Amino acid sequence: MATREPEMELFGRQTGFEYSETWVGYALLGMRLTMGWVLFYAGIDKVLAGDWSAQGYLMGAASGENFMAGFWEALAADWLWLIDPLNMWGLTLTGLALLIGAFVRWSAFWAAIMMLFYWLASFPLQHSFIIDDHVVYAMLLFGLGAFGAGRILGVDAWLEDTEFVEQNRWMTYLLG
Repeated sequence: MATREPEMELFGRQTGFEYSETWVGYALLGMRLTMGWVLFYAGIDKVLAGDWSAQGYLMGAASGENFMAGFWEALAADWLWLIDPLNMWGLTLTGLALLIGAFVRWSAFWAAIMMLFYWLASFPLQHSFIIDDHVVYAMLLFGLGAFGAGRILGVDAWLEDTEFVEQNRWMTYLLG
C-alpha cells in the first residue's frame, strides 16, 4: 500500500502528515458517491413530484427572524419561474455528475453554492450556532473538487485524456 508524506504551509505554518493513497482513494470515491446520491435523490424526487415548488420553503425563510427575509419573500413572490427549475434540475444534475464522476469540479462548485443558499435560508439555525448540515455538505463538496475526485473511477479520468481537453487545458478546471 503506497503512502505519501506531503509537506505544506497552512496559515503560515509548515505542516506535514502521512497518508495511504489507497484509503484516500476509497474515501474520496465513497464521499463522491454519497454526496452524489444525496443531491440526485433530493432533485429527482422534486422533478418526479410534478407539483413541487420552493415557495413554501422560501416563505418559511421569509416569515421568521431570518436576516434576509425580504430577499426570500421576493424570490417566492416573483422568481419561482426560475428558482423551481434551478433547484430541481440543479440538484438532480449535480448529483448525477458526482455519481458518474463527470465535470466534478464544476458540479461540486454549483452544488456548494446551493448549499450555502439553503444555509442562509435556515437562519436562525435551530440546532447549531453557525455550522449546520448545509455547511458540512458545502465543505465536503469543496474537498471533492479540490481533490479532483472525478478522476477516481469517474468519467473525468477518460475526458481528460481526450484530444479536445488536451487542446483546451482550461477544461481541466471543470473536470477532476
